[in-house]
Amino acid sequence: MAGTVKRLVIVESPTKATKIAGYLGEGYIVESSRGHIRDLPKGAADVPAKYKGEKWARTGVNVDDGFQPLYVVAADKKATIKDLKAKLAGVDELLLATDGDREGEAIAWHLLQELKPKVPALRMVFHEITPSAIAEAVSHPRELDVDLVDAQETRRILDRLYGYEVSPVLWKKVMPKLSAGRVQSVATRLIVDKERQRIAFVPASYWDLDAVLDGGEGAEPRNFPARLGSVGGSRVAQGRDFSADGVQTSKDALVLDEAAAKALAEALGSATLTVSSVEAKPYTRRPYEPFRTTTLQQEAGRKLGFTSQRTMSVAQELYEKGFITYMRTDSVTLAASAVTAARAQVAELFGEKYLPAKPRVYVSKVKNAQEAHEAIRPAGDTFRHPDSTGLHGDASRLYRLVWMRTIASQMADAKGEQLTVKIDARTQSPVALATGPVETAELISSGRTILFHGFLKAYVAGVDDDSASDDSQSRLPQLQEGQEVYAESITAAGHETKPPARFTEPSLVAKLEELEIGRPSTYASIIRTITARDYVFKKGSALVPTWLAFAVTRLLEEHFAELVDYKFTAQLEELLDEIASGNADRLKVLTEFYRGPEGAENQGLAALVSELGDIDARGLSTFPLKDSGIDVRVGRYGTYVESSDGRRANVPEDLPPDALTPEVAEELLSTPLDEEHELGVDPDTGLLVVAKNGRYGPYVTEVLPEDAPKSRKPRTGSLFASMTLDTIDLEAARQLLSLPRIVGNDPDGAEITAQNGRYGPYLKRGSDSRSLTSESQIFDITLEEALAIYAQPKTRGRAAAAPPLKEFGEDPVSGKPVVLKSGRFGPYVTDGETNATLRRDDSPEDVDPARAFELLAEKRAKGPAKKPAAKKPAAKKPAAKKPAATKAPARKPAATKAPAKKSGTTKA
Repeated sequence: MAGTVKRLVIVESPTKATKIAGYLGEGYIVESSRGHIRDLPKGAADVPAKYKGEKWARTGVNVDDGFQPLYVVAADKKATIKDLKAKLAGVDELLLATDGDREGEAIAWHLLQELKPKVPALRMVFHEITPSAIAEAVSHPRELDVDLVDAQETRRILDRLYGYEVSPVLWKKVMPKLSAGRVQSVATRLIVDKERQRIAFVPASYWDLDAVLDGGEGAEPRNFPARLGSVGGSRVAQGRDFSADGVQTSKDALVLDEAAAKALAEALGSATLTVSSVEAKPYTRRPYEPFRTTTLQQEAGRKLGFTSQRTMSVAQELYEKGFITYMRTDSVTLAASAVTAARAQVAELFGEKYLPAKPRVYVSKVKNAQEAHEAIRPAGDTFRHPDSTGLHGDASRLYRLVWMRTIASQMADAKGEQLTVKIDARTQSPVALATGPVETAELISSGRTILFHGFLKAYVAGVDDDSASDDSQSRLPQLQEGQEVYAESITAAGHETKPPARFTEPSLVAKLEELEIGRPSTYASIIRTITARDYVFKKGSALVPTWLAFAVTRLLEEHFAELVDYKFTAQLEELLDEIASGNADRLKVLTEFYRGPEGAENQGLAALVSELGDIDARGLSTFPLKDSGIDVRVGRYGTYVESSDGRRANVPEDLPPDALTPEVAEELLSTPLDEEHELGVDPDTGLLVVAKNGRYGPYVTEVLPEDAPKSRKPRTGSLFASMTLDTIDLEAARQLLSLPRIVGNDPDGAEITAQNGRYGPYLKRGSDSRSLTSESQIFDITLEEALAIYAQPKTRGRAAAAPPLKEFGEDPVSGKPVVLKSGRFGPYVTDGETNATLRRDDSPEDVDPARAFELLAEKRAKGPAKKPAAKKPAAKKPAAKKPAATKAPARKPAATKAPAKKSGTTKA
């Protein structure tokens, strides 16, 4: 029967389809759904006419009917559905080969709802794209896992309700077009909380000594470092002995000031130094576990400089092309065949002594670990060496990282020795300190030597602090108790405690996982979203919150406290895991989230968004700078500082909140935002005309009366480059307000105007614009002169394209070459499809491939700029036809044949 049965296999991506088709051969048609085929409506335009009158249609979730979702097929997927239905008509069986996680299971369910197969429909699941894995998956299909679908659908509904109910509050009270998200808002709060700690941080000063000692003739190495441990029996204070507000927490520690440290340094330079103890301890370091989603994101960030989004994008490419196993996993387990492959390569590349006697077994420590996948590893029963893959660029670098980590996980322990030497010092005369005279001190020297590298021969994990790297060594000479050593140099060293380090992408991913917030597979999109929404910007690798993020977080904390509570968010994630395992009821979870637990009042989302009380919008967006009389305010057009006497100044977009001190604010206020002064009353309109220095430069405007209708807008005009606020008068202002100036009509009757724009003065005739050489021409140019300019051929945009400033290689998402160009709006990077302008803190000289790809990824995340819909000409209406949108989709099926009905869910 196997030779006569025809099967349609559906996967998500064309790349995956091509690869699998090559393994399956005749009898199989492999097609791609190109991702999700349907979702909740993205806007009012997506809602079918039948539901437009329903109050719940705005969210796409009928909260009064079991939280049934309204699904619509994306416009660009209708042709895909039509094609899949045509292919399905000629086969005997349907195999849904979407990814084996919750999202993949949900895509498979949506395909069943749309295709409505009349032939058996089963799930084909695999975790690597290799001939053996595909053959195994075809031989052992399974039914659709309805619990996984329920968990994913519940997550989607929760996120939709959260975003669509909370975001409008932000629009009204903070700024239009803002967004809130169930995990996004909590991640933003984490970053804001860290910045609050930095703002509140008070540095503490302390001093100690840096010493270089001489071990004498024959010592190897002869010179070695040491630090001051104690003075007169009292331990010398270090940074850990101070709190974040600069207060000493360890009362037994001696805090040295500059004078005391320098006096000790001078006295110890001639002191007698004797080794009092030598303590050697063996240490053993076990290999790192194989990669899972979060550890891969963290390591790629630290070692390769990848963003989480870039890591997942490249990993997806490697998976679909058959180079690595599935990259969305919490598992650290390796299949027996993978362990055998790894051990074989260890023996081949490093020798038998690097191979432990027994295979290493790793167990996941992640609570409620999702999906029964393997760890992320090279695909296949034998691992391709990175040099033989033919991969290039990011794909090669990430594959090598996965390969090395997997090999290292099956290698022997690293072994070494930790040595601590204590040295007594006795000065020739007492040193006067605030606590009294002292004659003795103790110096301490620590070192580490790796005796057998073991797995470190293949792989060393990245760390935020290079000095803490597993392969770092600091050798000390062989010293004996009672041996005398000598001071090569001893210097006083001043220190200041440091504020908590900001999150980087790797450390934020680690924190989210530690708090059990969100799923590892979603972290990349979360970070991309909060960056694209201007809640966070990057300073180097650090994630810095904007003042806008402060205002949004404050509103959510004060009025939606539970929704941004770390523990509540983690508990909700646990409930989703319980739904996935069949141990929790989907409807109960949604009901309690939206309406609150049974018997409890005002604890659900619906009550929170409808009973807000009075929200002081201005207060939420105002942040006083301590003891300065200056406030930071988040306005609709940006952040600014305002003093008690009314002065204002813009806050630079790239200035971190903790750097906005009262001193910096005073500097900004020295060039105020509003140098407004009255020029007089326009005799033609009777309105007062004022000159201002605004966000986009100096300008003049008229002041409308208080009772003017809201639809009426004041005329404004930017000052010419030759004008200043100090010199402009009423007559010049009236000229600016009169623009654009009508020059006349051309022979065909088309009106020609002269005006000033963002890029200088120009003429405009319909859609045809021509640049002028000076701003004065706007008022002086005659119709004849204008016609003469239009008589010349238009040359703008016809010149040969300038060569790129830099080339960065292929973009990991589009696969197209990325270059840096100089454009009308400044330097930008492009892959020919997407253009991304460089940020303020990006220097064209310093932009590297990693930054170029990141800018393009952020631009894609924001999506294309919205354009007004073009009016279509009236067309003859076809005969009335009942739309598919009115049908109820089927209930999630057991997936053996045509799907059964799912009551209440609507599709369009």
